[in-house]
Amino acid sequence: MVNNFEHLQKLSRDNAEATVACLGAMSKGFQKIAVELADYSKRVFDEGTAATEKLLGAKSLDKAIEVQSDYVKGAYEGFVSQSTKLGELYAGLAQEAYKPFESVIAKATTEK
Repeated sequence: MVNNFEHLQKLSRDNAEATVACLGAMSKGFQKIAVELADYSKRVFDEGTAATEKLLGAKSLDKAIEVQSDYVKGAYEGFVSQSTKLGELYAGLAQEAYKPFESVIAKATTEK
């Protein structure tokens, strides 16, 4: 009976430690994602502003279409690149958040 209580107490302590480590990893991961999104938002705003200035300064319809086409192409490529990067950050976040529980789960499955 005492053995079972000690085992349960150790399992609870291991779970609590894993949870704290998981929350720390999640916090760091979400910080990276927030910084990345803020940088991307600033970059998109700056690029949009520059494209608008070029568009307003265009002397002909052909030049305006060229400026708009270049902007759309660049915006699309930037979006795809950013989406890939964010996907990698979220995947890394999930892996880091799961790591603390790997040993706890392994112990729980081997002790049965």
